[in-house]
Amino acid sequence: MAIQWYPGHMAKARREVTEKLKYIDVVIELLDARAPLSSRNPVINELAEGKPRLILLNKTDLADGKQTQAWSDYFKKEGAHVLAINSQNGKGTEKIDAACKQLAQPLFEKWQAKGMKPRAIRVVILGIPNVGKSTLINRLAAKRTANVGDRPGITKRQQWIKIGKSLELLDTPGILWPKFEDQQIGYRLAATGAIKDELLDFQDIALFVLRYMKHEYADLIKTRYKIEDLPEDDVALFDLIGESRGFLQRGGFIDYDKTAEVVLRELRSGTIGAVTLEKPTDLEEQTV
Repeated sequence: MAIQWYPGHMAKARREVTEKLKYIDVVIELLDARAPLSSRNPVINELAEGKPRLILLNKTDLADGKQTQAWSDYFKKEGAHVLAINSQNGKGTEKIDAACKQLAQPLFEKWQAKGMKPRAIRVVILGIPNVGKSTLINRLAAKRTANVGDRPGITKRQQWIKIGKSLELLDTPGILWPKFEDQQIGYRLAATGAIKDELLDFQDIALFVLRYMKHEYADLIKTRYKIEDLPEDDVALFDLIGESRGFLQRGGFIDYDKTAEVVLRELRSGTIGAVTLEKPTDLEEQTV
């Protein structure tokens, strides 16, 4: 569910996530591989401070594989543990167990030093809306199984799902608000479906996508919409796509709403091809 965030919503989300983290050993941060930085909560470092963290780049089937690797390298340079996954078909999710064990190793050693009996690692999945948190929880729960119920001292509403022998996953994800630093971030999040289309002009979102793709993925546009030469003018490109699909109104005018809808639908479904809407090198260019 896409949420229109206000200060009150953010404060409530912060409280709920902070409450969950009291019982958590390892934090799983779920990002959209098509817009990893834009889909990252702006205060995640503050909220998860001191907790081992696993970053999962999700929806890799829809993202540019080369850029997914580049983003993985980027986060690893920050000291993060990163996995690329697809929560829909399960690709990469089999590595989550081992990654959490590795991250929790210092905790195991601490327990051992105190003579404490090791227990399952408790994890939670955090992320902004529509990055696939519930899908991932369902994927992990369905594969390896059993709900272990309430834990002593933990709010009854918080249920734990046993994943294999070594993990216990909180069955409700922590929902965090997206970044709102600039309009470019808003366009990326709207393009991937992370925020409501209505919050930004639908045609503007599609134009943003085409403008970016014209520079980074021109061949995908040419192939999908059977256009030999892409015009410099963005509206002219919009016209060509509308014409190629037959989206004409009376008088021969292009139906821009239908054209925008198709562009976004085909981006989100991957029909147009694998696309990532931001690159680590963009950050480097901004700092030069």
